[in-house]
Amino acid sequence: MRFVALILTGGKVADCTAGAELLEQLCHCDIRHDDWGYDSNAIRQQVADQGAMGNIPPKTHLKWRNGFSSFLYCNRNATERMFCRFKDFPRVATRYDRSAANFLAAVCTPAIVSYGL
Repeated sequence: MRFVALILTGGKVADCTAGAELLEQLCHCDIRHDDWGYDSNAIRQQVADQGAMGNIPPKTHLKWRNGFSSFLYCNRNATERMFCRFKDFPRVATRYDRSAANFLAAVCTPAIVSYGL
């Protein structure tokens, strides 16, 4: 697994807010596995417009739930393992950097070291 796109947002910004910009940078695929934070109608429509099927777990407070396959979603753990690997780098795990540019550099460094980007 390798990074395809990376966007740095503010600490209190919802995932679905930056999701539209992030989806524009991704390559074409048949099924897109996203985290439940990306469960919004706008994100689902954008994924459908790209010709893919969105396999996004529904938020718990919603009455109407979209189709979701937990069998297909189990492959997403590779993404979670990739982010957990970053916790081995103290500078990223502790978030000591005050500026966004420095923190983005601190995130990109483990990506280069771990995945040879």
